[in-house]
Amino acid sequence: MIAIIATVVAALAALLHVYIFVMESVQWTQPRVWRRFRVADQAAAETSKPMAYNQGFYNLFLAIGAILGLVLFWTGGDGSALRVAGLTLVLFSLGSMLAASLVLLTSGRAYLRPAVTQGTLPLIGVVLFLFA
Repeated sequence: MIAIIATVVAALAALLHVYIFVMESVQWTQPRVWRRFRVADQAAAETSKPMAYNQGFYNLFLAIGAILGLVLFWTGGDGSALRVAGLTLVLFSLGSMLAASLVLLTSGRAYLRPAVTQGTLPLIGVVLFLFA
């Protein structure tokens, strides 16, 4: 049962990171998006677009890692190499998401809410998978 809840939480973390990818790599220059990321104006959004594009793909790759890990985890039987590989990949991906949220937190108190948003699901997922 814990593994199922951990899977749901990890999948939600992956979906959140796909959403962040879309905002950063696809929609970055839309005012509703760059304002959410505290970009000063449209000109600054245009200037920072290559950085956001690159950063968005980091988020996408973390999401893909988590999803692939979940697939491997559930494909393999107890103690199988697939299950171990899947768990390793899920924990690495969620751990990287969590670490990124901690790095964001070091940017200043203004980033507390985004860091908590970005890091809560991965933290819960890691804890649950360790007990699964």
